[in-house]
Amino acid sequence: MAPIALDEPAAASTNRVLTKPWSRPKVTSEKLDWADLPKIDLSRFDEPGGKQALANDLYDAVTRVGFWSVVNTGIDDERVLRQFSIGNTFFKEPLEEKRRYPCNFAEGEYFGYRENSRWIGDTGVKENIEMLNVPKAIPAYEDVGKHEVVKENYREIAQFHRDLWENVIRKLYVLIAIILELPENYLVDAHAYNDLSDDHLRYMIYNVRTQEEWDKAQAYSKGGHTDFGSLTLLFSQHVAGLQIRTPEGDWKYVRPIDGGITCNAADTLSFLTKGFIKSTIHRVVTPPKDQINIPRLGLLYFSRPGDNTPMRPVPSPVLDRLGLLSEKDKDPNIPVPSGVEYVRARVKDVHHKTVLDKREGTSFEFKGLKVQNYYD
Repeated sequence: MAPIALDEPAAASTNRVLTKPWSRPKVTSEKLDWADLPKIDLSRFDEPGGKQALANDLYDAVTRVGFWSVVNTGIDDERVLRQFSIGNTFFKEPLEEKRRYPCNFAEGEYFGYRENSRWIGDTGVKENIEMLNVPKAIPAYEDVGKHEVVKENYREIAQFHRDLWENVIRKLYVLIAIILELPENYLVDAHAYNDLSDDHLRYMIYNVRTQEEWDKAQAYSKGGHTDFGSLTLLFSQHVAGLQIRTPEGDWKYVRPIDGGITCNAADTLSFLTKGFIKSTIHRVVTPPKDQINIPRLGLLYFSRPGDNTPMRPVPSPVLDRLGLLSEKDKDPNIPVPSGVEYVRARVKDVHHKTVLDKREGTSFEFKGLKVQNYYD
């Protein structure tokens, strides 16, 4: 077979795509009902007693709220803005270039480009979301197709990918393991960077809609959802729209965190802890009027369990004391699905379609793992 473009070494790129600098828009001047989220200062992680203190700070966030922010991560904001710039450049590329490597939703796979092609029921309005998902820079994914913008900036993207996992995600898994009274590396090993998993760095954009289009789309469906994997990291971009459902059942906006990252727990981490770690319910709504004509560019990282990580509840003394672990949960011989099996089944169920259907009152279930599809 003749070589194709993605097999060429990075040095052969001719830098045909100019990456233009991107900066955050102004914060909205509207008075919004902001959620009060815990803030975790990761600069304390390596101090004497720092991990235990941070675990104490994180406890309420992961067990009750599900959302929190991290600051002092060691990831310079200049690097973050550079990644936003790469994403913004990609979304301005011609559609034929973006379509070169689409997500394979038929198999539940999420690497590549997701087009904003689905209709929202019978509203006559399409989804306004586009995304590009880039897998981890490990040998197993060397042959995953790379769009030109990604190929030309791949070393930088790959290093950002790895540093984000090491500086933030690894530390959060250590803190959660401490909360669960597990060995510190227990969850790190279950989500190891060098192992096969569906982890990805995501560039995402909510394209501009008219107020009428937003109204039609949200009249059809304005419910919340939970994320598929274990942890989600979201970098601040200033266009308001993300809301979380609080433990009291209220919807509140998530405030941009200068120099920080917003984090939330997701389904597979909740399965591993029998619901002790909350998979956070959230949604995106119409931006404020002073931001409605600004594209909502996003930069995220999704951490998902290793391909061979079973969705068997972890042997946590805390879960045992709370009576959350049954004898069946403790039996290692009972077959359970892997995390990647669950995630891919849910990706296929949610995304392998041309029309977004109403999901009020419905649930998704896969081999005993069950979540609601819609939250009021």
